[in-house]
Amino acid sequence: MAVNAYLTCGGDVARQLTAEEATLIEDGSRFQKGHTLLHIALQSQRQDVVASLLTASVTSQSKKRLPPHTCPDLANEILRTVACSLRQRKGDFPCFFFTEVVTFALPGDIEDLLPTVEKQLLNDIMDHDVQRELELEESTINWSIELCERFGSRLYALWNRSAGDCLLDSVLQATWGVFDKDNTLRLALSDSLAEAEGTFKLILSSMEEYESRQAELYHFTLEEDQWDQDWSYILSLARQPGSALEQMHIFTLAHILRRPIIVYGVKYVKTFRGETIDLAKFQG
Repeated sequence: MAVNAYLTCGGDVARQLTAEEATLIEDGSRFQKGHTLLHIALQSQRQDVVASLLTASVTSQSKKRLPPHTCPDLANEILRTVACSLRQRKGDFPCFFFTEVVTFALPGDIEDLLPTVEKQLLNDIMDHDVQRELELEESTINWSIELCERFGSRLYALWNRSAGDCLLDSVLQATWGVFDKDNTLRLALSDSLAEAEGTFKLILSSMEEYESRQAELYHFTLEEDQWDQDWSYILSLARQPGSALEQMHIFTLAHILRRPIIVYGVKYVKTFRGETIDLAKFQG
C-alpha cells in the first residue's frame, strides 16, 4: 500500500496538503489546503488506512519505554508461551481458550526507587490523557473516595497501541504484560467466532430481539438480511488488524480468557494531537 510505503520511508504523518497538491488530487473539491493523510482517509472511508496512520502517529510521537520495549527478547518468548497456551474446546462450543490464567503485576520493589525514577517509570506505563478523561472529565473511574483513600485502591489507564488494537493490547497487558503485536489474540478471536458460529449467533439473536423492539418504537423494521450483514461485519472486524472491536468481540474474548472483562472506555476517539475524529463504539 502506498501509504505504508510512505510511512516506512520516514514520511511525516502530520504533513499537510499545499494548495497546489489539493488541486491535483482527483475530486479535489473534497480536500483543502491543510488537510492531512488522516483527513483524506476518513473522507474516503478507508478504515484500514486510518488504523495504519493512527498507529504510526503514536509510534512516531511516543518516547515511552514499556516492559515489552525494554526486554524485547523476553517479550517475544512470552508471546510464544501465550500462543502455546491456547487450546480449542471440543463439543458444540469449539471456542478457543487459555489453559493458563495469569495476571501481570509490577514488582513491589519499585516503591523503593527514588521518587523521580518511580515517577518516570509510571509515566512510561500510563496513558495520562485517557486517565484524565476517565477520572476527571467523565468520572468513570476512581470516583469512590472510600475505595481510593481508605483502601488505597485505584484504577490506572495503561498506555498501548492506538486504533482497534488497544483492547487486545490491554487484555494481554493485564494478563501477560505484553502487546498483541503478533495478532495471536485477534486470530483466536476470529477463529472462535467462525468455529462456534452457531452458538454465538444464538447469543447475537437475543441482542437482536432487543434492537428489533427498539426499532419498532420508531416504526422501523430490520430485515433478516440485515442481521446476516451484521454478522459478516462482526467477522470482518475480528479478522482485520487495527479494526475496532464491538460488544460481541468482548463477549468472545471473555470466553477465551475464562474471566470477565469490564470496559472503561473514553467517549471520543482522538488523534495523537488530541483532535476528536469520531465517537467511540461504546463507552464504559
